[in-house]
Amino acid sequence: MDDLDAMGLALDEARLALDHGDVPVGAIALQDGEVIARAHNERELLGDPTAHAELLVVRRAAEALGRWRLDDVTVVVTLEPCMMCAGALLSARVARVVFGADDPKAGACGSLYNVFADPRLNHEIPLRPRVRAEECGNLLTSFFLDRRG
Repeated sequence: MDDLDAMGLALDEARLALDHGDVPVGAIALQDGEVIARAHNERELLGDPTAHAELLVVRRAAEALGRWRLDDVTVVVTLEPCMMCAGALLSARVARVVFGADDPKAGACGSLYNVFADPRLNHEIPLRPRVRAEECGNLLTSFFLDRRG
């Protein structure tokens, strides 16, 4: 599965967050091109400030594989990971991250920080930014316009 198709699955997952009033961010985890985990934001649903799509998908991927080191897993997410999520992805040793829309207010993979490329850390993650960025951004913009509306 290529990055464009994978982002399509992450977008499908993001739309599920709308059913419970969460910000529509979705993520999938791939191993050898196959989906091993899916998640979307569940902060509102669970009342949990850490229930970001990336954290949930990392947990589910680790459960699916029976290990915490995800060094052969690609995580595809519709929004640039925040500092918390970038830290979790680094701690899980994911092989690669693909994201859609930039997050100029909280992004830790190029917008505010570039945690994945910090040589002071013990792990660096190859990154492919802005895959289907307009589509991902439009979903988020629409959500926030409806909420303010």
